[in-house]
Amino acid sequence: MVLEATMICVDNSEWMRNGDYSPSRFQAQSDAVNLISGAKTQANPENTVGILTMAGKGVRVLATPTSDLGKILACMHGLEMGGETNIAAAIQVAQLALKHRQNKHQQQRIIVFAGSPVKYDIKMLEMIGKKLKKNSVALDIVDFGEEDDGKPEKLEALLAAVNNNDSSHIVHIPSGANALSDVLISTPVFTGDGEGGSGFAAAAAAAAASVGASGFDFDVDPNIDPELALALRVSLEEERARQEAAAKRAAEEASRQEKGEEPSSNAEDATMAEQVNVTAPEENNKATGEMDDENALLEQALVVSMNTSGAGHSGGDAEMLEANSEDQELALALQMSMQESARDQSSQSVVSKVLEDQAFVSSILASLPGVDPNDPSVRDLIASMQSQSEAQQKKNEDEPPNEGK
Repeated sequence: MVLEATMICVDNSEWMRNGDYSPSRFQAQSDAVNLISGAKTQANPENTVGILTMAGKGVRVLATPTSDLGKILACMHGLEMGGETNIAAAIQVAQLALKHRQNKHQQQRIIVFAGSPVKYDIKMLEMIGKKLKKNSVALDIVDFGEEDDGKPEKLEALLAAVNNNDSSHIVHIPSGANALSDVLISTPVFTGDGEGGSGFAAAAAAAAASVGASGFDFDVDPNIDPELALALRVSLEEERARQEAAAKRAAEEASRQEKGEEPSSNAEDATMAEQVNVTAPEENNKATGEMDDENALLEQALVVSMNTSGAGHSGGDAEMLEANSEDQELALALQMSMQESARDQSSQSVVSKVLEDQAFVSSILASLPGVDPNDPSVRDLIASMQSQSEAQQKKNEDEPPNEGK
């Protein structure tokens, strides 16, 4: 494997806007640059690739030699086109960038994409080529686009001045349907110095050579990718079945129109319209009936709630009546107790009055058989009863009346 540092000079001049290469010169060049960068970095892990532009405001290095393919691809996006190319200055800047490479064991190579006219004469280009040869720098040239003012002859003279042991190459790609990357795959610019190139380049070249000559459906070998071949075959069969069904349906419709089945279809449409008109009132009636049922249920619920509230009021009235009857009974009991107390008081007052009348008490005791009114024990008993009656009467007089309770 070749250990190499490569600088790619990109043409971003106004001539890159032309559409003679699909989809445009600049886009075709970008695809080719990406393809070559991937082949170079895959050939050897220590290979490096750098990018610079030759037009615009001047030669500008977008990426110094690096093995990061993502960085190389990213710098190709958003490039502005304008001005004219300065191929001499671009080659000298590229040589300077390769001179300052980190790994001095890497071989040096410059790839120039020339898609616009070359304004330098042959003598100037030969001097630049001799300088490159002196510094052991190989040069690959991709000539496409403009061919006026002896451009191919100038580039051939440059290549002859720099070539050393067939280490440099030039490719002339005319405009047409083929993209730049498709043509470059089979050239030494892509495959390397006669060694078959890297595995990536060899595989890409073999795939390009087998396009259109494989003899398999969709140019896919079932032995290499059976899943893709099966998916393509199934998709093809489904599309064929769909087309056959569409053709059959169209033939049936044409036969129906020839046989006059169009009126029958109109009759079917009328029948369907009648069914729709019949079912519409039925649905309306059904909806009305459902609304009536809902209203009836609502009225029933209101009646039940009113009955429940009425029952609650009647229960409350009954409780109030019971409370009033209880109050009346309590008042009657109080009245009876007051009457009894008044009756007791009156009886006590009568007894006390009777006991105060000693002549009456003595006459009653004298009328009793076996009782002596003058007996001391009888006199003491009568005296104690009189004292008790007087004390009870005094107590009753001191107590407040019960009516205020």
